[in-house]
Amino acid sequence: QVQLVESGGGSVQAGGSLRLSCEASPFPRSPYAMTWLRQAPGKEREGVAGIGSDGTARYANSVEGRFTISIDKARNTLYLQMNSLKPEDTAMYYCATDLSASWARLGPLGYDVWGQGTQVTVAS
Repeated sequence: QVQLVESGGGSVQAGGSLRLSCEASPFPRSPYAMTWLRQAPGKEREGVAGIGSDGTARYANSVEGRFTISIDKARNTLYLQMNSLKPEDTAMYYCATDLSASWARLGPLGYDVWGQGTQVTVAS
């Protein structure tokens, strides 16, 4: 059974950067899709970045060009590098994996395993 543990959240000023980590234990075998999702108070959960075992990556329009998703298999870790952060990026961020898909996906439902979440707060 795959377990996911996020870290790296915190509070930053607008324009700043954070890198979120999601350690997988064990790292899933192909096929898999791994996605970073976020949920702000009063808002629906949304996918912001996804990566598939087929090598594809996808980003939500709101983060395209500012966020980068990557995997370091040597460290069994999924990352989300977040640059040029905005107050509207404030949310609880989760990593999740779909063990049936091989392509990058952003939909908020249908994941097999979720992490516990890490809070990101961006001050204006």
